[in-house]
Amino acid sequence: MSKIELVAPCHFGLEAVLKKEILDLGYEIVRVEDGRVTFAGDEDAICRANIFLRTAERILLKVGQLHAVTFDELFEGIKALPWENYIPSDGKFWVAKASSVKSKLFSPSDIQSIVKKAIVERLKGVYSLQWFPETGAEYPIRISFMKDEAVVCLDTTGLSLHKRGYRTMVSKAPIKETLAAALLMLTPWHKDRILVDPFCGSGTFPIEAAMMAANIAPGMNRSFTAEKWTNFVGRKYWYGAIDEANDLVDDQIETDIQGYDIDGDIIKAARQNAREAGVDHLIHFQQRPLSELSHPKKYGFIVSNPPYGERLEEKSHLPALYTEIGDRFRELDSWSMYLITSYEDAEKYIGKKADKNRKIYNGMLKTYYYQFLGPKPPKMNRQEKQ
Repeated sequence: MSKIELVAPCHFGLEAVLKKEILDLGYEIVRVEDGRVTFAGDEDAICRANIFLRTAERILLKVGQLHAVTFDELFEGIKALPWENYIPSDGKFWVAKASSVKSKLFSPSDIQSIVKKAIVERLKGVYSLQWFPETGAEYPIRISFMKDEAVVCLDTTGLSLHKRGYRTMVSKAPIKETLAAALLMLTPWHKDRILVDPFCGSGTFPIEAAMMAANIAPGMNRSFTAEKWTNFVGRKYWYGAIDEANDLVDDQIETDIQGYDIDGDIIKAARQNAREAGVDHLIHFQQRPLSELSHPKKYGFIVSNPPYGERLEEKSHLPALYTEIGDRFRELDSWSMYLITSYEDAEKYIGKKADKNRKIYNGMLKTYYYQFLGPKPPKMNRQEKQ
């Protein structure tokens, strides 16, 4: 296969983090748009992107792009695409998702129906078939319209990439693994620095941090839809990417990553999730209330997803909670703190204005990533640690 374009969706506001990840993997960026990054690659890139990228939601193989303001234009545009390059005669194919923003064609169900019919017509002529058994591998299709321009893709991933395979137990309001990884990447935290999450819930921040520290690829222990696309993505590419990931793992490192929660059952769940991820030996989980947040060492990091108070009965507790967060933080000399929350009065009750504030959409919920930056450790100390 010649060079292909791959589209990696991500959380709105975190495109730059994903772009850096893709560049670090060695691929060329084609374009960066709201909520997605397009890059150039080959068969190997399909495998490596799915296994190594921490902040992408999925990896889509771009089949084509077209302009359509009528269903006739959509039908002809879809029919003109080279579907036979990807879908074999026994392939099972359907339009898994259709979305439309500021476009004349806006009905997802109608778009899905037209796209399916157009692909069938195309493949009828290629394979000389009137009926398709669809007993083979699955080829889910995604089409997204923006201002009458449609991007048409095959989904190589299947279950979203935030499904790492380790989180078997979750807390009430878990943060997605992909979002947690991106937020960690927005900090200067490094594996030789202290990291504490005082509202760790099911352990996502500490686990993602430990996986980064040990260089464990997030997709090592799960499967992907494109693994069965042997008609154009050979098994050797998957084997090669997994071998590469295994060679990079270093889980014998020493870390100081801690997760606290007031709920003992949630702490048990976090420990179980960490075991599933293979990083339980790198994290210290403890049942501990916020009032007992303290640490003797300097230059540490708090990275957390504190309660938002989305239910009305919880909102009355937020001023006291965020006041206590501020009090605990002031006691941690030289530390930095990073909080993601939808609570707009967070700075007011913490008692300090954030050095940086980034707006991030967590699904449809607008949240803020408040960044309170502590001093850098003396260079001498950093050299001593190495």
